[in-house]
Amino acid sequence: MEALYERLAGAASGLSADGAIRVVAQYEPVAGVGAPVAPPTVKVKQKEGDGPGQLFEDRWIGGKTVQVVLLDQRQSQANRCETALLEAVDLGEAVLPHLALHVTAEGRELRMTNLDAPHRSRDAYFRDALDESGAKFDDTKTGRALRDTGTGDVRAFLKSAPSDLVFGIWDSHRKRRVQLKVPRTYTSEMVGLHPLSGKRAAGRFDKWNFPGDHVELTADGWRPVEGTGKKGKGKTLRASAVGHGMIPPVEGMGGVTVQAIERNATLAMAGLRALRFGDAPKEYVRAGRALLAALALLGDRLAFAAPAVRLRSGCDLLLVSERIEWVGRGREGVAVTEPLELDTAGQALELFEFARSRAEEAGLKWSKEPVRLWPNAQVQQAIERSFRLEGIGEAEGE
Repeated sequence: MEALYERLAGAASGLSADGAIRVVAQYEPVAGVGAPVAPPTVKVKQKEGDGPGQLFEDRWIGGKTVQVVLLDQRQSQANRCETALLEAVDLGEAVLPHLALHVTAEGRELRMTNLDAPHRSRDAYFRDALDESGAKFDDTKTGRALRDTGTGDVRAFLKSAPSDLVFGIWDSHRKRRVQLKVPRTYTSEMVGLHPLSGKRAAGRFDKWNFPGDHVELTADGWRPVEGTGKKGKGKTLRASAVGHGMIPPVEGMGGVTVQAIERNATLAMAGLRALRFGDAPKEYVRAGRALLAALALLGDRLAFAAPAVRLRSGCDLLLVSERIEWVGRGREGVAVTEPLELDTAGQALELFEFARSRAEEAGLKWSKEPVRLWPNAQVQQAIERSFRLEGIGEAEGE
């Protein structure tokens, strides 16, 4: 493990010929090649009124133009790594500093961390949070350090929210001149090659043949109304808003059949080399970059080393083959590659712990406990209101 760490540390600091680590994996649907899979749906803005769609694009693959469908984008793949890392932390398998916002609403205990917040540690939820003494997070020692961090010294993030430096951050809520942007150093995506679009029919059968298709909200719930219910005194909704009524089957967007499914992930050493740590000693900088590289590899292995992965309903995929490799400076127009043996999450955990011990020897101090925060009054009120309104959406009204 020491030899692997030393090579990783040298690459992360630009002191070797290794420019990246690459993961190339092939998958197939658990039902077998040719079975349909479900890509994510997005709003396709081609013309007014367009509904959900799927993302198709042309790419150069093997010197030929190939149409692909995006099965999981970079943002989603990063989130999967972060979720896996947080689970490892919760299980006590890894030590990883993070921010944790705790909320109580309608009897529910909730938590949001920078590993699952929309904008990581720079999310507005943390900006509007308080510590246990009631002080604004931005005014605490940790919050102020993160707020005032610039690209010339990211030690505050390495100490309190290191995963942000791997998966990328943009402090867009600050004034433009002081916004911190750190591009992700780890990227991954999954695509299906040569997709064929499918269709499906979707509807709802009501066993008891619920009369009418509208209901009226009342003080104690709802009641059925005749016709469209537009003459009722209360607010009228479609019966489906309260879980009743018939929905006739209509043609909808189905899954896609693809010739092959690929995942491509990279850890860019240039991105790690671009991180600056102020006036920290050379040993600290080297160990800090190596630790972030090990963290990226740990997230990848925790999320994707398993024999199968579920992207969403209708998209369960079986890992068919995978190679992990060092990618170095090219010769005669071809990049030099060399196998990297890091197939399991256990191996990645061992590398990560070794890197953490080296960083501690170089002066980095990591807390085993997260930075615990609570919402301010305005956020607490908004969350409670959101929970009270949960159930029947405003969009269903007429």
